[in-house]
Amino acid sequence: MTDMFLLFQVAGIGIIVAMMHTLLKQMGKEDLAHWITLIGFILVLVIVIDYLSRLFQQIRSVFLFQMLM
Repeated sequence: MTDMFLLFQVAGIGIIVAMMHTLLKQMGKEDLAHWITLIGFILVLVIVIDYLSRLFQQIRSVFLFQMLM
């Protein structure tokens, strides 16, 4: 369930950033459009890194549990 939420969250951010980038570029504010894209990329990167951190924590706990037995 959380995998689908993560997928939709990243896709939603990507769609919103793409629409804002296109709109700002058409308005002639290309530098602001690039900043919006960079901020969107960093936001998605933070979300994915947090998800991977939790995944590795779960993997580590499984292997530590097996070593104690």
